[in-house]
Amino acid sequence: MHVIDAVVAASCAVIVLGACSLRGSDRNRERARSGCLISAALLVIAVLNLLVELADRAGDPAAVALHSATLVMPLVLVGLGLMGIRGVTAEAGAATPLRVVAIGAHPDDLELAAGGTLARWASEGAHVHGLVMSHGSRGGDAERRIHEAVAGAHAMGLVDIDVLDHPDTCLAEHANEMVLAIEDTLRRIEPDIIITHSHHDAHQDHAAVHDAVMRAARRATSILCFESPSVTSEFSPTAFVDISAHLPAKIAAVHRHRDQSGKPYMGADRLRGMAAFRGSQGRVEFAEGFEQMRMLVGDHRAPSIVRSEHRAETLEIRTASTRLEPVDGRQP
Repeated sequence: MHVIDAVVAASCAVIVLGACSLRGSDRNRERARSGCLISAALLVIAVLNLLVELADRAGDPAAVALHSATLVMPLVLVGLGLMGIRGVTAEAGAATPLRVVAIGAHPDDLELAAGGTLARWASEGAHVHGLVMSHGSRGGDAERRIHEAVAGAHAMGLVDIDVLDHPDTCLAEHANEMVLAIEDTLRRIEPDIIITHSHHDAHQDHAAVHDAVMRAARRATSILCFESPSVTSEFSPTAFVDISAHLPAKIAAVHRHRDQSGKPYMGADRLRGMAAFRGSQGRVEFAEGFEQMRMLVGDHRAPSIVRSEHRAETLEIRTASTRLEPVDGRQP
């Protein structure tokens, strides 16, 4: 009888452990830990039942003690199960951090176009992840630019950044590969907001990344497009993020990219001027502007991050209906 109990317990442990090993999103990690604890308890029960069976057959007095342990272990198992349920319930009741994925074509694109926004959201508790499509080898030293991308991400407070190696200046020729990479990132992170390049951009790589994001994120609820130095006159931001308190972090992140320091749009004065221009439109001191492909404002995580003109008391991205012309259309 103890052998049968042991087989059943071991089988259940294998099933639970197998379910825990399946790759899932970050949201499921706590559930996986609870499942692994239950698996361990089931395996202990299986071992104890086998020991009881062997002790019984040998007439060992220890069989009584082992049998008592097998009676106690189900209670331990129930306790672990209740702990797991409690953890999942607490996780559901707690505020889930906003998850953001920022996608750029080259190292420095995220810092230049949305460095203040990303720094602000990260400082407010959002989990911000970066994805860059190329090393930027045609515009500088590839190895150096990878390290600078990591340094810039650190300056903005990003959780992590992935720098891929698709060919610089030829990203449109690798659209399918980019879509697959973006889909994999979105599946892993499950972001609430995606920000990326605008379609209204003179740089062919920026436009190619925008198109790839729109394909990969076809089911995403919120997508914002940022303002690179190479946007065209058709770029028309309808949302503004107040970065007044985070402009220094943006400038610091941009200055991590020393390989590109000779470019005119990398200077602090240019960055401050653009932020002041967009800030005047958003009715704040400094801001970054975005085109809204679509934006879900009813999410319970949004109030501490986003403000809408129609719900200014609870949200934080400000919307405007005026058309703005960029002050700089240079291509990086």
